[in-house]
Amino acid sequence: MGCPLMVNLLIVYDSRTGNTEKAAFLIAEGARRVSGVNCIVKRVEEATLNDLLNADGIIIGSPTYYGGMSAKIKDLIDRSVEIHGKLEGKVGAAFTTSGGTATGAETTILSMVKAMLIHGMIVKGNPNDKHYGLAIVGAPESDEDKELCREFGQMVADLTSKISRIRAP
Repeated sequence: MGCPLMVNLLIVYDSRTGNTEKAAFLIAEGARRVSGVNCIVKRVEEATLNDLLNADGIIIGSPTYYGGMSAKIKDLIDRSVEIHGKLEGKVGAAFTTSGGTATGAETTILSMVKAMLIHGMIVKGNPNDKHYGLAIVGAPESDEDKELCREFGQMVADLTSKISRIRAP
């Protein structure tokens, strides 16, 4: 038997208050529960187009700003036109932190998911709850919110690992 397949999962986030950053690192904890997953967490300012190309799965997180993603996340997505078509088949997912319920979290997630779909990515949904992606109100402080973050990361990492194994030669 050969070496086990290592899967690269990239979490790119923007965070002004620290709430989205806390969620990103909890999501990474969950992703690392899946054997063979190398999870890299980067602030959006540090992320490059090569990071996107080198990842098997990409999770993008943004605070909710007026029902949409932050300008920094939007800039990364806008620059990704340079690699259009090269993210096809990669797993994608999105998360947000917001100031309250019914404050635009779903539309923020959908704004990021739409870009993933345009790239031809496979977007991980959830049939049970938080269907479009993960939304946390404020910082993930409660045990329930922390576990929601971890489960989200594990779910995306698991799908990324399965798809990568199917594609492996």
